[in-house]
Amino acid sequence: MFTGIVEELGVIEGLEDQGDALRLTVRGPHVVTDAGLGDSIAVNGVCLTVAERDHETFTADVMRETLDKTSLGVLEPGSRVNLERAVTPTTRLGGHIVQGHVDATGTVVRRTPSEHWEVVEISVPAQIAHYLVAKGSVTVDGISLTVVGLDDEVGTFTVSLIPETLARTTLGFKEPGAPVNLEVDVIAKYVERLLVVSASSTHESNENNESNDEKDDA
Repeated sequence: MFTGIVEELGVIEGLEDQGDALRLTVRGPHVVTDAGLGDSIAVNGVCLTVAERDHETFTADVMRETLDKTSLGVLEPGSRVNLERAVTPTTRLGGHIVQGHVDATGTVVRRTPSEHWEVVEISVPAQIAHYLVAKGSVTVDGISLTVVGLDDEVGTFTVSLIPETLARTTLGFKEPGAPVNLEVDVIAKYVERLLVVSASSTHESNENNESNDEKDDA
């Protein structure tokens, strides 16, 4: 589990195409200081497992499923990426609950600079748009952000980025047209699932009651 508070801006050192997978080597001296083999590190919001490491880099294997559903497939040597280690029981939960399981990819639509912050508009696929609410949380490339506004007709949402976020994450330099990984709040997905199951159970119960009533009348 992660919090969406980026610890380090890493750099892609190497990419090894393995056909149905990709071996990714990332330079991140800070996040590898206490990382062991098998540990989880979020790369642009995607939970990856450390397969190899040295004092400055770590290597992880990215499966085809992950490449198909995230923006990791467009990375190149030299690309900068957001890095965060998995939380520990004593870590401050500065963002929100982030699993590192990307739901879909969006696209940076436009950037509107201001004196002290910048508003970024991002497209959101229809299949996850209903999970977003104003003032709620969303993860963009592994960054825990607050949704400032929603435009359901166009299919976009906006976030406001403070100087710290602009300086320390990939959203500081991603231009319109750039893809981003999106993960919605897992609590919203659980609530939706519970409501669907509850509605289905109620419907089945009503049908059974109607069937029993018909038998009694007969």
